[in-house]
Amino acid sequence: MIAVAGPQPTPRIEAFDGVASEYDTRFTNSLIGRVQRASVWKELDSLFHSGQRVLEINCGTGVDALHLSDRGIHVVACDVSPEMVAVARRRVDGSVHGDHVALKVLAIEQLNQLAEEGPYDGVLSNFSGLNCVEALLPVARDLARLVRPGGRAVLCVFGRHCLWEMLWYTFQGNFRKAFRRLSRKGIATELAPGRSIRIWYPSIKSLRQDFSKYFRLIRWKGTAVAVPPSYLEPWAVRFPMLLGFAARIDSFLCRCPGLRTLSDHVVLVMERVEV
Repeated sequence: MIAVAGPQPTPRIEAFDGVASEYDTRFTNSLIGRVQRASVWKELDSLFHSGQRVLEINCGTGVDALHLSDRGIHVVACDVSPEMVAVARRRVDGSVHGDHVALKVLAIEQLNQLAEEGPYDGVLSNFSGLNCVEALLPVARDLARLVRPGGRAVLCVFGRHCLWEMLWYTFQGNFRKAFRRLSRKGIATELAPGRSIRIWYPSIKSLRQDFSKYFRLIRWKGTAVAVPPSYLEPWAVRFPMLLGFAARIDSFLCRCPGLRTLSDHVVLVMERVEV
């Protein structure tokens, strides 16, 4: 099922529309993408169960929504990009459990439009959708209106101190990129030729503060300390055994205090609290 909210074109919409057709090739089906997504799915599978209803924001091409639906979970999946949703539609239409997924073209900043559709048992934001939003306090407020007390939020965002990125670009002499995530003003990032968006890299502390009135942080982990960011996929293809080794040791490193802060992405698990 598809519902279209129809946000007006913006640079963010145009940028994600521009990469929608190749997103699965560049990330979803990549070796690194599969490893990082598997780490997030471990959290999802421990938290959400058959018969529950989950809201997914920035759903991309629908991979996570179908993973949840295959486990008997009903998903309302939203994305700001009509082209991303179109790819997700084709994926959902070809799935055995596609009737468990409702797709909507909807920006994160428009979540108040779903006020009559709650409550949900939980919410998922995977792979950095929240990094595209500068002010997260309004997002936390809107999600609190949609998620029942005791419900869980799984938020996967870019980490602020990616060890691989700092080392990779430092060795190339590109210090601006090596330490770009430390900027508090946001960084212009080109997703496709001529199509850029602004990305922010909030700290765990600031994320906890922005959500603290409505959600309690239960735990958090990294997704890729030893595993590199997805732009190093050529390295992973060349050395698959090393990637496999990195993925195995990440199961320890990504939960280890101190080391987990050095990950490409971090995954926060929060609980909706009574206000």
